[in-house]
Amino acid sequence: MLSGDVAALTEAIIVCESVSGNEAALADAVESALQNLGGLSLHRDGDTIIARTETGASERIILAGHLDTVPLPTTPGSRGTVPPRWEQAEGHDVLYGRGATDMKGGVAVQLKLAEDVAAHLAAGGSLDRDITWVFYDHEEVEASKSGLGRVMRTVPELLDGDFAVLLEPTHGVVEGGCNGTCRFEVTIPGVAAHSGRAWMGQNAIHGTAGLLRVLSDYAPQTITVEGLEYREGLNAVRIRGGVAGNVIPDSTVVEINYRFAPDKTEEQAHAHVREVLAAAGIGEEKLRVTDSSAAARPGLDHPAAKAFIAAVGGEPMPKYGWTDVARFSARGVPAVNFGPGDPLLAHSDDEHVTAQAVRDCHTALHRWLLGG
Repeated sequence: MLSGDVAALTEAIIVCESVSGNEAALADAVESALQNLGGLSLHRDGDTIIARTETGASERIILAGHLDTVPLPTTPGSRGTVPPRWEQAEGHDVLYGRGATDMKGGVAVQLKLAEDVAAHLAAGGSLDRDITWVFYDHEEVEASKSGLGRVMRTVPELLDGDFAVLLEPTHGVVEGGCNGTCRFEVTIPGVAAHSGRAWMGQNAIHGTAGLLRVLSDYAPQTITVEGLEYREGLNAVRIRGGVAGNVIPDSTVVEINYRFAPDKTEEQAHAHVREVLAAAGIGEEKLRVTDSSAAARPGLDHPAAKAFIAAVGGEPMPKYGWTDVARFSARGVPAVNFGPGDPLLAHSDDEHVTAQAVRDCHTALHRWLLGG
């Protein structure tokens, strides 16, 4: 699985479809590949695989990435699906497929680095830092299902370290911290009736108009935290309601997602959403928090982060989405995002990554870990 080019390895990983909840086959393949390398201690927890060197080095770094993807696109003609395919664009080899950007290119780099390190040790080389690789399940769904969160609860000592790199897509530059995220469900009540006698009921779908207007008019902020500008967002992301084509709906649920800058705690973020929704007449009785994850401050002034930035180069940027840098930061492990691919393509119908982007990321991390 690990032989050959890291871009070809990315293709092989995309072929193994792993929408959240369906990571087992890919986790099996990753575990088998790591077992074949030798020289690594392995631990499996569900569909999360952890591999560690144990050389006794004075420091330990963590390379982490999730195995799962969002669902496959349903738009006809979408190229960011499974199986993947290669195309040529402006002289570049471009790989289209679900997870190409988020984040199977990063997972391929992780695996290739494991092969590099194992070969280095087998040849009698030494490490300045021990390394922990984490390949985990259920990142693209609610936080309660996270494989990384599960391991942090059950065997947290396996995730001890001095510095962590999340190989999320960052266009090959360091992205510091991350926005927080929280989701709410707003239930709009109505009264059911026959649609031929609609005046006898109260249409719950129509009742969402005030809420949707407030969300449409909302002006998200851009907030500077430790020199990086984080863009926020408050959006309706899902709506469900209705019984049949001849029934006035008696209930509608609108799901709302707030992406908040790392100047706020989760509690402050929740309070802000409640304040905004109050303008639409939404009180506590109609509102339910369904998911919440804290933001992470950039922390780029930490010595380990400074050294990493110096090693890989580029001008640091903010991470607009949420990533597991927040989990590591909360445990006192400094963490940054650094991986191949354009983050703006994540979850898109034409998700893709260039072969060169994956190779460049591997080269930068190989140089940081092993020199040369």
